[in-house]
Amino acid sequence: MSDSEEGEGVHTVLPDGYFDLLFQWIGDQLVNVCLTGTWTIPVDVPFTKHTRYFGVRFKLIASEYIFRNSIERIVDTSTDLPLDYWNTEPHVFDSFEGFSEIMSQIILKYLPDYKEIDRRKFRLIQTLYEQNGDITVSELADQIGWSSRQINRWFNSQFGLSLKTFANILKCHAAYRYIAQGQFQPDKTYYDQAHFIKEVKRYTGTTPKELHKNKNDRFLQLTTLPKE
Repeated sequence: MSDSEEGEGVHTVLPDGYFDLLFQWIGDQLVNVCLTGTWTIPVDVPFTKHTRYFGVRFKLIASEYIFRNSIERIVDTSTDLPLDYWNTEPHVFDSFEGFSEIMSQIILKYLPDYKEIDRRKFRLIQTLYEQNGDITVSELADQIGWSSRQINRWFNSQFGLSLKTFANILKCHAAYRYIAQGQFQPDKTYYDQAHFIKEVKRYTGTTPKELHKNKNDRFLQLTTLPKE
């Protein structure tokens, strides 16, 4: 949830390896419901006074098994949904706690039967998130029992990006926590300092030091992380 009671400005959403369902309120009016794709670039989101956003962040596999649709066409963009999407009532947005509870109940209704889920896809996505993208396609193929070619074909058709790009975004997202704490030394997932800076700048548009400064709480993902 994001609430701008009196302020105006711009927030920047950084790539994090997820996609989102967003509800935008201005005053007491629901004005937009949208589904975003996976971001591979930083996105500036302007906000005005009395604007509230409620959002649900999903791992990629939710597109196939909860939304039952490909998000390939909305990479780096979003698609508008009906204002009555999921039949949410206005009271759902009275508090973050209430919103979270209702969304959880709705999502549970959409979950498929265990038998409907391709366990290879589930294990593939689970491994990628657990490893923060620090695993090769060939290693995944060996672990999952699914060829590299099949994995890449599924990623491109379902999510609209390559597995390599997605893995790099997860690595970058994992680095946000350290950057927020003022740690600029790359971990084992990067070759050296130059590689670390280059990859962070590729997906965020700026350097680790500028991210750490986070002027005016511009970068949402860093704002919500502990600074020490």
